[in-house]
Amino acid sequence: MLPSSFQPPIRGDVPGQSSVSQSIETNIAKGTATVAKLLEGKGAEVFSIRAQDTLAEAVEALRTRRIGALVVTDAEGALEGILSERDIVRRLAETPGRTLGQRVEEVMTRRVEVCQPEEALVSVLRRMTAGRFRHMPVMQGETLCGIVTIGDVVNYRLNELEHETLQLKQMIVG
Repeated sequence: MLPSSFQPPIRGDVPGQSSVSQSIETNIAKGTATVAKLLEGKGAEVFSIRAQDTLAEAVEALRTRRIGALVVTDAEGALEGILSERDIVRRLAETPGRTLGQRVEEVMTRRVEVCQPEEALVSVLRRMTAGRFRHMPVMQGETLCGIVTIGDVVNYRLNELEHETLQLKQMIVG
């Protein structure tokens, strides 16, 4: 059975002459998927909160922005930590009924794993999986320039695989 994209010869086609939109070189060339490439499509917007804010403010920010973590920064925008939904749930279990009034600094993760824009996505994915966390701030030197989630990385890779599949189909069909 021929693939649905197969086009049989039609009147006016010149035998032995064909045109292709791609070459073998472009179909097999493989660039490294990087954090910077992911951020080009996603954007570099980062939602942050201050360490002195309350968990109630953090929960509201997470809810209204429909995100899973907030980067904790100081007044100059320097990274101090990260606060995830998981951090809040753990604190809820430890201090039921008294959690929302607590300060972000009491609950946030201070030792934050970060990545750089030029880092390969496969490396970021491995680090996230090994460390069992889902959000990673992107730093260019001392500047916070984005955040990637494990969902962003997986989605980017799935789109990349879909594109590779289409390229292979085009290469086979011609």
